[in-house]
Amino acid sequence: MIERAETPEGLVAQLVELLDVETIDTDLYRGARQPGGVGRVFGGQVIAQALQAAQRSIDDGKVAHSLHAYFMRAGSEDHPIIYRVVRDFDGRSFANRRVIAMQRGTPILNMIASFQLPEDGLSHQFPMPDVPPPEALKSESELREEIQAHVPEKLRRFFLRARPIEIRPVDPREWFAPAPREPVQHSWFRVVAPLADDPALHRAMLAYASDMTLLGTCMLPHGVTWMDGSVQTASLDHALWLHEPFRADEWMLYTCDSPWSGHGRGHNRGRIYTAGGRLVASAAQEGLIRKRG
Repeated sequence: MIERAETPEGLVAQLVELLDVETIDTDLYRGARQPGGVGRVFGGQVIAQALQAAQRSIDDGKVAHSLHAYFMRAGSEDHPIIYRVVRDFDGRSFANRRVIAMQRGTPILNMIASFQLPEDGLSHQFPMPDVPPPEALKSESELREEIQAHVPEKLRRFFLRARPIEIRPVDPREWFAPAPREPVQHSWFRVVAPLADDPALHRAMLAYASDMTLLGTCMLPHGVTWMDGSVQTASLDHALWLHEPFRADEWMLYTCDSPWSGHGRGHNRGRIYTAGGRLVASAAQEGLIRKRG
């Protein structure tokens, strides 16, 4: 993968390329490495690439409506990821695909994705929370710039790097010595430059972004942060339901809550709305939140 200039268009082109898995053989794909990536692979990348691999195996008009994934091992930025797709079921209305993500012959993630032929049906949704619009809020990049002097030198480059997904939190987190607060947060997000009219790509982009902000919700009532090294965090599983069509390059609201934590784990839920108030996706995740020492 070629490193691109850190313009919005360059960042998005790089992410599109990252999620465009390479076909090696029938139902076998290779996911590229993040340019400049160091250490552990971002979980949203693995989920999005696995979804893209599964989508490549569907050719009869069915559309992804849900995925359920388990993280088994941390992925390494030192190696590409191989995705093997198993065609477990092909019916008239639904299809299921099982995806195994591997590095150096060892599974790092298992995922099942379900696809449905579009149809009409009974419909309802929870209303979107009443929050300020994104235009009234600072971006997370701006908020990070304001506190960069307090960020440890070893974390500063990662903390301040330009990102292809813009996030505007409604109630910004406190990165240092946070006070306990209610386990609810709302954030607007969008891809920072226009995307092609490819619904499968927009679904992959949302899958990528759905791993952002979610896990942090269960830490809010406990006044802990990964910045000070006091807590070990990792995603254990991730579920995503895709309800309605959307564009990932337009503003969407990610509203998250955490109804429970305990035994070193925290449970998180998320709902994703368009700016017009349509509920287009829901997410759930359990994560490791283990106090160190």
